[in-house]
Amino acid sequence: MSPSPDSPVVLQVLPSLITGGVERSTVEIAQAIAEADATALVASAGGPMVRQIERAGGLHITLPLTTKSPLGIWRNAAALEALIRDQGVSLVHARSRAPAWSAWLACQRTGIPFVTTHHGTYSEGLPFKRAYNGVMARGRIVIAASQFIANLVAARHRVDPARIRVIPRGVDLAVFDPATISGSRIAQLAAEWRLPDGVRTVLLPGRLTWWKGHPVLLDAIARLRRPDVMCVLVGSDQGRHRYGSDLERQAKRLGIADRLRLVGQCDDMPAALALADVVVHASTKPEAFGRVVIEAQAMGRPVIASDLGGPVETVRHGETGWRVRPNDPVALAAAIGVALDLDPADRLALGQRARASVPTMQQMQDATLDVYETVLTANIQTKGAQR
Repeated sequence: MSPSPDSPVVLQVLPSLITGGVERSTVEIAQAIAEADATALVASAGGPMVRQIERAGGLHITLPLTTKSPLGIWRNAAALEALIRDQGVSLVHARSRAPAWSAWLACQRTGIPFVTTHHGTYSEGLPFKRAYNGVMARGRIVIAASQFIANLVAARHRVDPARIRVIPRGVDLAVFDPATISGSRIAQLAAEWRLPDGVRTVLLPGRLTWWKGHPVLLDAIARLRRPDVMCVLVGSDQGRHRYGSDLERQAKRLGIADRLRLVGQCDDMPAALALADVVVHASTKPEAFGRVVIEAQAMGRPVIASDLGGPVETVRHGETGWRVRPNDPVALAAAIGVALDLDPADRLALGQRARASVPTMQQMQDATLDVYETVLTANIQTKGAQR
């Protein structure tokens, strides 16, 4: 979007701003909107990341957008309609299903363009679930985080591919830069995580939920039979403490309890990745993208990813990392062994190729602003033709 005296007002809507890749993308796009001298509004139920929206130059409006009840969605539609009219909103960008329904209704009532980002695969096991998910395919342009998601949207919802724009999530190369990570930051994490000197660290970042493949990794670590390898699981259990206890029991059963660390949420992921000898993505279900993969690649780390979903598009097997069959601890153990045994020159070369290959935050921001400009221009032309 080009700066102008009548610059657009873009409203992004999502359930909350607590943590996660969707939330981080919202902050990054709010920053891009503000830097383009447009107005960046974000509506959500709030959370710790509201401060990041404000630091990025955006304005946050608190609405109960976490609700999935039909009545709550209807009430939120009225609130968003009022917000659109009061703030002179030019375009609404929805990032999650329940808020998207409210936003779509508000846009229908006000004639404002509606854009969506299809962030996930979205299960369809329950009756009418496809219809519920279908709101994410109603955008004038549907942004897909990967070609995998673009194909899914086109097939499930019969969306014309011309309405779909693939925009991978991007990594901030200034933040995820191995040259800027001090030894003290790495040492602090190693001390917090009780990692003995001289160990090799295999890191799996991701919230603690079964489909992230933590049990597969524990099985692979046990099969390695290398007492010098520590397994570190980074991510919140989101209050589901039983799953973490199950993993600890599995590690004990496998004889690797002393080499497992469940460290919870980490506020310094660049240092965490710099600490790792190998970074593993072990998901057993397809992911829309897999942002942690490109962050690890940006840090020059050897990455092993499940061969499904978004990471297929960001990890070139044998060149910028390795892909292995999902839910296959034997294949995963073999790949970890190869990565750990790389000589320093090969490890450095792989890291350089990986860093050079990642999609960047700037590319994501520019492509998203281009979507906004395309939609807004078409809207102006349509209104002109109707006069």
